[in-house]
Amino acid sequence: MSGAARSALTLTGLAVLVLAAAAWGWSAFTAPLPRDEPVAICEDTTVTAGSEVRRDQVVVSVFNGSKRSGLAGATGAQLAERGFVEGTVGDSPLPAATTQIWSSEPTNPAVVLVQRQFKRAQVVEGDALGPGVVVVVGEKFRSLKKKQVESVVAETDATYCRATGSE
Repeated sequence: MSGAARSALTLTGLAVLVLAAAAWGWSAFTAPLPRDEPVAICEDTTVTAGSEVRRDQVVVSVFNGSKRSGLAGATGAQLAERGFVEGTVGDSPLPAATTQIWSSEPTNPAVVLVQRQFKRAQVVEGDALGPGVVVVVGEKFRSLKKKQVESVVAETDATYCRATGSE
C-alpha cells in the first residue's frame, strides 16, 4: 500500500472516531441529569420481645393541636435535642386539649418511649399524619418531662418505623 493510501485510510479512521465521539458526547451533554431518589426517613422494622429500642432509632412527627403558634416546631426540636429523629412538623387537623400520641398500638416500644417523654400523654387511635410516632400537642402542653428516658425494652414482638441509618 502506498504512503498516500495509508494516510487517507488513517485520516478516514480518525474522522470516524471523532464523529462517533462527538455523537456520544452530544448525547451525554443533552441527556437529563439523574435525579436523586429521596431516601425514606424510616423503614418498618420488627423487634423481638426483650430487644432494646433507643431514641436515635425512633422518628417522631409532631403536630400542633393548640392555638399557640410554633408549638409543634418547638416540641419537635426538644425531642431532637434528646436524640429522637425529627419527622414531619405541622398543624393537626383536629384540635386537642391534651398531648396525644396517635397509634393503634399503645404497647409498641417506640410509642412507649415517646410517651415517657411527656407528662400525661395519652395514646389514642389516629391517622398517621407523618412518619414514625405521631404526637399531637394540645392546649395544656407545657413541657417535656425533666427526666429523659433513653430506651425501652420491647415486651412483645412489635414493628415500628426505625430511623434510616440507625444501628
